[in-house]
Amino acid sequence: MNYTAPSSTGDELPSHSNNTLSNRIECYWSRRASSYGTTRRAELSSDKKSQWLGEILPYLPGKQPLRILDIGTGTGFFAILMAQHGHTVCGIDMSEPMLEEGRIIARQHSCDVSFQKMDAGCLEFESESMDVVISRNLTWTLQDATGAYREWHRVLRHGGILLNFDADYGSVSFMDVVRHPGTHAHVGMDDGMMEECESIRRELPLSRESRPDWDMRTLHNAGFSHCRCDVELSSRIYTEQDETYNPVPMFAIRAMK
Repeated sequence: MNYTAPSSTGDELPSHSNNTLSNRIECYWSRRASSYGTTRRAELSSDKKSQWLGEILPYLPGKQPLRILDIGTGTGFFAILMAQHGHTVCGIDMSEPMLEEGRIIARQHSCDVSFQKMDAGCLEFESESMDVVISRNLTWTLQDATGAYREWHRVLRHGGILLNFDADYGSVSFMDVVRHPGTHAHVGMDDGMMEECESIRRELPLSRESRPDWDMRTLHNAGFSHCRCDVELSSRIYTEQDETYNPVPMFAIRAMK
């Protein structure tokens, strides 16, 4: 993948005419690395940390410690949480600035996490090499989510667990999200960035699917079993509207290989 780094001023967005969708996605999330790092630091120092652990720990396999792959790790929130619990964790992302921010945060929390730049749909790991695959707010951004789910199944060992936390972002306007009243994680986003996010959203395949129903069918076809979807995730995680609040209702998918 060719990546054209944002300009040093941080004011320009890529021209649609000379950038592939993949490059635009990578550039967009790279430009959000700093603000994402701020939000994740806030999560790590708030009750969100224990709330997310309550959504993860009960579903991990009994074997300890585990080898965990955090796909679309961003600035490393899940990867750091799992490393703090003694697991061997690798966090991957397509954005190097996100990964670098994650490395900084991990060092600040004295966590040993391997951060690697990698395509979520083309994993550079051996088959059946992971005990857990975990992800948050990634699947909706993928151009081939079906292929990605097959890859995630491939790298999981027999009995391994997939934990995927996402939302039906394809059905919402990001211009409306940023204007959501009160405090939330998107406050302060400039219109140019949100317009680019909205433009990308309209081109993504999952924006034309009904989720999480699509995910449940696709996971089953990919070979996963014991697939469960919990649509009440946000009611437990986002109990107050603070700087980490996500106004788009999230769901939790848990499945086994």
